[in-house]
Amino acid sequence: MLNFTIGPVMSGERVCEIGAEQVPYFRTPEFSSVMLENERLVKRFAKAEESARAVFLTGSGTASMEAAVMNLFDENDRVLVVNGGSFGERFVQLCELHDIPHEVVALPFGTSLKAEHLAPYENAGFTGFLVNVGETSSGMHYDMELISSFCRRNRLWLVVDAISSFLADEFDMAAYGADVMIAGSQKALACPPGISLIVLSERAVQRVESRRCKCMYLDLKSALKNGERGQTPFTPAVGILLQIHARLLEIEAAGGVESEVSRTAALAEDFRSRIGHLPLEMVPESMSNAVTALHPLNASAYDLFTILKDEYGMWVCPNGGEMAHKVFRVGHIGALTKEDNTTLINALNDLHKRGILK
Repeated sequence: MLNFTIGPVMSGERVCEIGAEQVPYFRTPEFSSVMLENERLVKRFAKAEESARAVFLTGSGTASMEAAVMNLFDENDRVLVVNGGSFGERFVQLCELHDIPHEVVALPFGTSLKAEHLAPYENAGFTGFLVNVGETSSGMHYDMELISSFCRRNRLWLVVDAISSFLADEFDMAAYGADVMIAGSQKALACPPGISLIVLSERAVQRVESRRCKCMYLDLKSALKNGERGQTPFTPAVGILLQIHARLLEIEAAGGVESEVSRTAALAEDFRSRIGHLPLEMVPESMSNAVTALHPLNASAYDLFTILKDEYGMWVCPNGGEMAHKVFRVGHIGALTKEDNTTLINALNDLHKRGILK
């Protein structure tokens, strides 16, 4: 099966080889060395300051989203949440669950964030800003320069979910003044799902350490303390952390984050430039390199997903809820090539000839 979803994605050969090995014991100097290098490389690729820290949680990206919300904010805060899709809605749900006062910048599906959306919230007593810079459900990539400027002016704690965007789109944590960046193992890192990671600025570390988190497993104080020696508080997904290490070294050897972003951008551009003849409408105003969201003009998006899976041996990414039959998504991350793009485009051409995509 060819995998064009947005996660889990196709892994490279070395990552797959590690996945076939026995999982080693991890309370050792050797594993600590791996973890310390993981932290160093993740910080470098996020373009974080040297004083920043990175922690690795065993869980999906939502675990790190919840950890960030729980460890940085409480009932004394007032948080602004950008909600332009299902993952923006997840931040809203987390604020509701943890009784954190918040207001929502609601964006129609596939709409970019603009200055006029933020203008009503200037100097309005907010303390934090939550955003999914790459809104995976729509393929939207928000303007980080706009967000950064707004947060600096208003002195807000800036939490950025870059789960789908990290290593696919340009991101400079220090330049944007982001306090938290969240990523996941199963996206552009191209490893199995099971690890999410959080990069914290120095001031975010200080804020975490000064607060009480009412959760044992997601307490970032504990994760930071154990991370000083290259360990985790509890048993982690050891095999995935070793796969992440191999993948980070692979990216470093290939030219670093700039090279990986350029590779992903080239795959996305190649695909988008070759489907203009098909009855498919690209959804967002501003697209992430990681994913292209497509609206079939006269067909069910979910039916196309099913036919591609069952008859052509490839996965694209369906949507849920009211978008299930309106939009499907094609990912450009993981171990994909332009030749793979050709295979998918040939299948879409065939669906067009058959009258299914019409």
